Amino acid sequence: MKIYTKTGDDGTTALLNGTRVPKYHIRIDSYGTIDELSSYLGLVRDFPKVDKHTIEAIIEIQERLMTASSILASEVGCKNVNIPEIFNSDIEFLEKEMDRMDAKLPRLTSFVLPGGHTIVSQTHIARCVCRRAERLSIIVQQDYGGCENVVQYLNRLSDYLFTLARKFSIDFKAKEIIWKPRL
Repeated sequence: MKIYTKTGDDGTTALLNGTRVPKYHIRIDSYGTIDELSSYLGLVRDFPKVDKHTIEAIIEIQERLMTASSILASEVGCKNVNIPEIFNSDIEFLEKEMDRMDAKLPRLTSFVLPGGHTIVSQTHIARCVCRRAERLSIIVQQDYGGCENVVQYLNRLSDYLFTLARKFSIDFKAKEIIWKPRL
């Protein structure tokens, strides 16, 4: 099978059931943003000296992001394609991972400015892309339905990525800079 099909040369692409839509369609934008997020997570995962547990967690997350993309690329009630699901247990996985990391982090009293180490900054970038994916997925949910768990998963994932960035600050001995608003 060739990677190029030429079917998108007219500015359209197919959803999983074969329906053609413009490449700027909200569904395409939403799962394209999830693809961008997964790529950033690959960059975070590949950073030298990231612990094995975190690498395995990120791979699990990337797997779930592929599932989320499949859901966003399919229409509700699509019968001709088997679509994987995001389960409550997937969301609980993120919560348990956050609880595990949070138990070893200093108490948070204010917003944290991204930075301090390359891996911390890359994780915050992934968090920001995750928030964009969440916003786009909310539009898909409101307009087409069928992706409630995707929205919940992305919401929890952005929290996980914030917590992971804080963990990396400890792991890589980066100073967290707390935002101090001028009032």
